[in-house]
Parts: sequence; C-alpha cells; structure tokens
Amino acid sequence: MNKYLQTIVVAPMTTMSKKYPTRIEIKHDNKIGWAVIDQIRTIDKQRIVKVLGRLSNPEIKEVKSVIKETYVD
Repeated sequence: MNKYLQTIVVAPMTTMSKKYPTRIEIKHDNKIGWAVIDQIRTIDKQRIVKVLGRLSNPEIKEVKSVIKETYVD
C-alpha cells in the first residue's frame, strides 16, 4: 500500500519507554528504542527526510504479531 499512495503508514519510535505490550524493542545504531505500535498513523511521504534503517526479520515478526493482537484479534 505504501508503494502506491502519497501517504505512508508509520509507527513512531522512541528511546524513552516502559515495556508495554504494544511497544516493540528495536536496536538501531547500537541504541535500544521502541516502536510504538499503539500510535500507528498515516503521514505524507514528503515528511520522510531519510530512512534510518530496516527492521530485522525477528523484529518484523514481532511487529506483525503485536499489530494482529492489537488491531485484529
């Protein structure tokens, strides 16, 4: 979906969080942060200044699992 629209769906990240069930621990640039799945939003692609990195396969699986549990089941 993000490939074809002028908007993109994102989950914000933070370096300050507690371990909530909707927060996924992410490692980036030797730092630990959290993807905040409970605050998913849609933004215009023009707001993306640069891509900071990519999630690992285990992180992707965990994000998908939390999204499914939070919004589907």
